[in-house]
Amino acid sequence: MPALRVAELRDLLLAPAGPLARVEVVEATESTNTDLAATLRSDPDSWPDASVLVAEHQFGGRGRAGRSWETPAGTSLTCSFVLRPVTPPASFGWIGLLAGLGTVNALRATAGVPATLKWPNDLLVPADTEVEGWGAARKVGGILTEVVPLPPGQPPAVVIGIGVNVSQSADELPVPSATSLALAGAQHVDRESLLVAIVAAQLQVAQRWRDSGGDPAGSGLGGEVAAVCSTLGTTVRVELPGGASVSGLAARLDGDGALVVVDDAGAEHRVLAGDVRHVRTGR
Repeated sequence: MPALRVAELRDLLLAPAGPLARVEVVEATESTNTDLAATLRSDPDSWPDASVLVAEHQFGGRGRAGRSWETPAGTSLTCSFVLRPVTPPASFGWIGLLAGLGTVNALRATAGVPATLKWPNDLLVPADTEVEGWGAARKVGGILTEVVPLPPGQPPAVVIGIGVNVSQSADELPVPSATSLALAGAQHVDRESLLVAIVAAQLQVAQRWRDSGGDPAGSGLGGEVAAVCSTLGTTVRVELPGGASVSGLAARLDGDGALVVVDDAGAEHRVLAGDVRHVRTGR
């Protein structure tokens, strides 16, 4: 795909004409999240609220549980946002889910694909065939959030990494559960348009979150996350950190963003972290 036009993106996105305080595009990096977190720790003022780092090629991206995420150069959109929310730290469990909501909204509006969110941080699109653990869906992207503590007196910064497979062919994908927007029949696979849409959606969600003081119910965002979360209403097996697992109906999201799974005996299990496998499809 064509290289990102840095000057044009900065004109569109950088204040005062655009919504962002800092926009940087690099040719290649191991991980935009790692770069931002390290720089914030050494220089807390380097990346203000509403900043973004974009990489043409990310060769050592990280997913949940330390997994790697790498794609051929120029085929994906890889970026990380810096936000400095003043909402209570207890509400931070929602940040990844809200980033998922914003990205789903952007993909639906711009690429025209019926994207959904697989709890807690996978971006899915429908597929014609099933893959074990994923059902009739494929992963088109993912989200990784990190809270970066700053010096006393400053609220922590939040780094939100977003990766979306845009133009990969089938033989460029690493696993059968993955896909790209192009393979999913997207109306548009222009990375610049996608980036602009994702920026707008992320900031709109973040502002509503802040205005509500971090209240998922009061802001209405909790209900919107639930509406795009394809995990809810399905039978799942959640593999928990440490090797245990829990199975049952993914019934709802709790007040802190935890997934509530109801087992066959009717007992509720709150899951704060884990890998969800969809045992059957349908909501």
